[in-house]
Amino acid sequence: MDVLTKEQRRKAMQRIRSKDTKIEIILRKALWEKGYRYRKNYKKLPGSPDIVLTKYKICIFCDGEFFHGKDWEVLRPRLAKGSNPDYWLPKIERNMERDRENDQKLLLMGWTVIHFWGKDIQKKPEECIQVVEEAIFDNYLNR
Repeated sequence: MDVLTKEQRRKAMQRIRSKDTKIEIILRKALWEKGYRYRKNYKKLPGSPDIVLTKYKICIFCDGEFFHGKDWEVLRPRLAKGSNPDYWLPKIERNMERDRENDQKLLLMGWTVIHFWGKDIQKKPEECIQVVEEAIFDNYLNR
């Protein structure tokens, strides 16, 4: 494992985006090609979902594995041994907690909430679209 200098780490962290990430763009293009229209980073809803299909009341979050704690039981011990665990452990745990809070608020407002991991979007975008279409169908049946 390469150890980065503070300056290299700072530059790497600065390049991490919160909007228009590669995974968001992949999913948005796939949705657009299927004829679905959406809102991006919709600030009127809790958590500003990455993609919102307002017509169907569906919120989609495109989550990066690291920052949203995928496989937390595996990642947590690794971070605890790494550099700066006093920063990273509370940060990621708070991100996960915030995700749960926002999901709860959205569900109470009657929205369907979908989370996709970045790697799933990159490797299997068609499966992600299928999940969205199933949610649209379910919402249509439950009207």
